[in-house]
Amino acid sequence: MTLQTLNKTVDDVQAIIDRSAFLSWLGLKVLSLGEDSIEVEASWRPEWVANPVVGQTQGGIHAALIDFAANLAMINKIGGPVLTIDLRVDYHRVAKKDNLIARGKVIKFGRTIGTSEAQIFDGEGRLIASGRGSFQTTQTSEAGAKSKEA
Repeated sequence: MTLQTLNKTVDDVQAIIDRSAFLSWLGLKVLSLGEDSIEVEASWRPEWVANPVVGQTQGGIHAALIDFAANLAMINKIGGPVLTIDLRVDYHRVAKKDNLIARGKVIKFGRTIGTSEAQIFDGEGRLIASGRGSFQTTQTSEAGAKSKEA
């Protein structure tokens, strides 16, 4: 398999975010995009709070950001979002009312499965959560959905 870079841009990925109600709700803004990496900022929302006494951000928000960043780190390898096969999340610190930065990086891109990792940081640069996922690399999730419609 010959790997190539597809030269997707920050605007290309932002367009994917902007057409998704959930990703838009997360308030994602693409900060940078590399050949095998991505960095996004998620704008804090009051609906993220899991425990109003503590004010902590719900862990599912972290998991969603890890899934997104690890997945879209592969966009310049395959051209679009891919299906998640497996996702592991580790929580390191409580996040409170603050925007979050998610950074994803491809670890291995194979013919059928790729592995990426992601880290979530708070506004002070502290590691909040990290994770690793396996993703189907045979086609984008959109191409798979279109082929099932036919």
